[in-house]
Amino acid sequence: MTQETTKDRIAEAADQLFYERGFEATSFADIAASVGISRGNFYYHFKTKDDILEAVIARRMASTRAMLNEWQAEGSSPEQRIACFIRILIANQAKITLYGCPVGTLVAELGKLDHAVRDKANAIFTLFRDWLCHQFEELGCGEGADALAIHLLARSQGAATLAQAFGDVEFINREVALMLDWLRDQLPGDQPA
Repeated sequence: MTQETTKDRIAEAADQLFYERGFEATSFADIAASVGISRGNFYYHFKTKDDILEAVIARRMASTRAMLNEWQAEGSSPEQRIACFIRILIANQAKITLYGCPVGTLVAELGKLDHAVRDKANAIFTLFRDWLCHQFEELGCGEGADALAIHLLARSQGAATLAQAFGDVEFINREVALMLDWLRDQLPGDQPA
């Protein structure tokens, strides 16, 4: 295991602050204070806030890929792997209720700002979409696999948004149960639910 560098610690702190406060509302000083370094040391590693943003997006892409690879290895069937995606809402429900989805909130904020790296942030959703599409293809959904992937991605984003809007942790539990029921309805007739 590699030793965490100051640059990694800065990106980790910025990732958390961008999630909790938003990209625009987080300053260099906020990030430097969170890491416990001087602003001069901070500028040695990142010259601009956009440089930090790119590091945060790269970090999120890497963690998303690692999570998808883990689900791929753990799930013995596409149904089980898709269920892992659905249950991530429960695993993160306390944070989601406070701050929303980390991907969705960042993409929405960068879209409002018409930020140059918006497409890089959107690529995290594309990673989920492609992975889910592959799972639905393996499930036997054929040409409808991409539509099912988009539907599930949209539904999970909606659940995260409304859980945050209403501050309702139980809402996530109910939505996850409904999504799992929906998933069982997508199974070919000859497979057990």
